[in-house]
Amino acid sequence: MKIEMKSVRKLRVHWPVASETFSRLAKGDADAFRDEAGIAALLQALSESPDLGDFGNYRHVFESGLGFEGFTCAEGAKPTLGQVGQRTISPTLVLTTYFDALLDDIAVERFLQRIVDIHPWEVPVIELTGPLSVSCTALPAVFESASAS
Repeated sequence: MKIEMKSVRKLRVHWPVASETFSRLAKGDADAFRDEAGIAALLQALSESPDLGDFGNYRHVFESGLGFEGFTCAEGAKPTLGQVGQRTISPTLVLTTYFDALLDDIAVERFLQRIVDIHPWEVPVIELTGPLSVSCTALPAVFESASAS
């Protein structure tokens, strides 16, 4: 089997979720993605950005994981959750997607700004990597030898 690699950048967005949504997701209830307005908005932003999660025949590809974010708000913060000087722990969905490493900076800035605009937190956690490789196609050896003829 031949595996083709594609040069991409990884985008990870940490998104706070309600405890009930966290529990539903942990139990495997995929409807929670649709039912929580914030997650639905994030997935809508993903689907409106054709460059995000493009794997040829598969579009809007993403992965998600559940966890917790912890933080302490400093003076001057205007937190959505928690209080200044107090440690806060928030149930969190982490959404990961990929885009072509050659995508121009203007397009990248456009979808990053879209995420910042809809994110409920004053300072959202958004990770953006440099180029890395991911598998994009796995072709059986039969097809490889047939195409070489």
